[in-house]
Parts: sequence; C-alpha cells; structure tokens
Amino acid sequence: MGTSHNRLSIFVDGNNMFYAQQKNGWFFDPRRVLEYFAHEQPGTTLVNAFWYTGLKDPQDQRGFRDALISLGYTVRTKILKEYYDDVSGRYSQKANLDIEIVVDMFNTVDQYDRVVLFSGDGDFERAIELLRSKNTHITVVSTEGMIARELRNATDRYIDMNAVRESIEKVEGQ
Repeated sequence: MGTSHNRLSIFVDGNNMFYAQQKNGWFFDPRRVLEYFAHEQPGTTLVNAFWYTGLKDPQDQRGFRDALISLGYTVRTKILKEYYDDVSGRYSQKANLDIEIVVDMFNTVDQYDRVVLFSGDGDFERAIELLRSKNTHITVVSTEGMIARELRNATDRYIDMNAVRESIEKVEGQ
C-alpha cells in the first residue's frame, strides 16, 4: 500500500474538545496532535488540518488562532450566538460548526483517504457513514462520557484521548 492510499486530513471540533479536555483535566497540544497522527502510520501524508471554534467577538482567541495557523491549521470560526436556556433559566452562548465541518469534509473528500475527527458529537453519524461508503477510513477521537454512541458505532476506529495522552498532551514550558 503506497502513500497514495494514506493521505490524512484532521478535523478538530474545537468547542466540543474544549469541554472534553476540561472533563479530563488536561489539554492537548495542537502541534503534538499533528505530529502524532502524521507519524502514527508509516507513509502517511498529512494533507489538511482544520480547526473549528466559536468566538465571543472577532478578536477572541486571536493569539491562539494565529498559533494554529502558523502550525498549518485552517481555522474556521463563527461568532457565538446567545440564546435563552429554558432549563437553567439562563442565557448561554453556543456556536455550532457541525455544518462547516461536514462541508469541508465533503468538499475535500478527493484529497484524503483517512480522516481523524476530534469530536464526540452524534450529529456526525450520517456524514461518517457516507464518507465510509466512499472507502474513507474514519478515526474518531473523544473521551468517555462525551462520545455519542451513534458516532462510536459509525466510525472505523475510536480513540479515547486518555489512551494517547502522553503523545499529545500540552506540556508546560514547551
């Protein structure tokens, strides 16, 4: 199997991952994520890496976004929408970039053979089924209690973040 069958794209659902990392009590390093998955299998060519995040305002997370871009990520953003939560009786902010992620996945489908998706969101189930029908190998990275059963069942491979922690964790002072 030559490199032509090992072109990799990475998609990071930043908001979903923020909560997953908070839940785990540790954060991953975007640079180490690229390095780990680009070298996980021999002959891998990393063709794309996308990072999706909601912003409070256009200046929000500016430094972080610049750092992601310098690492080679394509950064997609959306301003958070404020909505009233009937259950809690509070206003909260939400930015759902699922549509943007799915559009990018299908728009670039000819460029890759494998996908690593960092998300636990069950809304991706149908998109993943369709991509697998095009002979794309899908890995989903999430964490226990944050991964939807539908998504876990639909994917080729599931990786719990804690299992690869030592390879991708952000180390202070690096």
